Amino acid sequence: MKELIMQTKEKQIRQKYEKITKTLIEKHLTITTMESCTAGMVASLLTDTEGSSAVLRGAFITYSNEAKIMQGVPAEIIEKYGVYSEETARAMAAACRKAYGADFGIGVTGTMGNADPENNDSVPGEVYFAIASEKGPESFSRTLDPEATRNAYKLVVCDMIADELIRELWQTL
Repeated sequence: MKELIMQTKEKQIRQKYEKITKTLIEKHLTITTMESCTAGMVASLLTDTEGSSAVLRGAFITYSNEAKIMQGVPAEIIEKYGVYSEETARAMAAACRKAYGADFGIGVTGTMGNADPENNDSVPGEVYFAIASEKGPESFSRTLDPEATRNAYKLVVCDMIADELIRELWQTL
């Protein structure tokens, strides 16, 4: 039963991303992502819709702190606020938006169900994401309920990002 619920939820999430991608295509807007804990799933969901190459400029999977810094996140942000913070998510969103010259940039960082042994600021289930646009980056933090699998955690986070991205798109249009 739980698996059926998750399949239904995944279908709903995929429908949201299809709506997002089609809206971006229709409005000639572009997007990019810098993802850590979702490991590219946001970009993957965006590309599940035909024609997505017109809107997804590219994406970074920056699982390590070093990778984030290499792609434009200031080391000072990570040192001052920690890798798991709204500040880092905002820096990620702004950096990928700038790198690809996109209308929207998505940054996401956090821990799923376990502590990160490489970063002592990790709190299991704490996720931070941001959406950068011409108005600047807006950040969000969420505490996740326990999930059965890493894929389930990623889908939950992608769903949260989709809801905020839809809200942002509708404010922009």
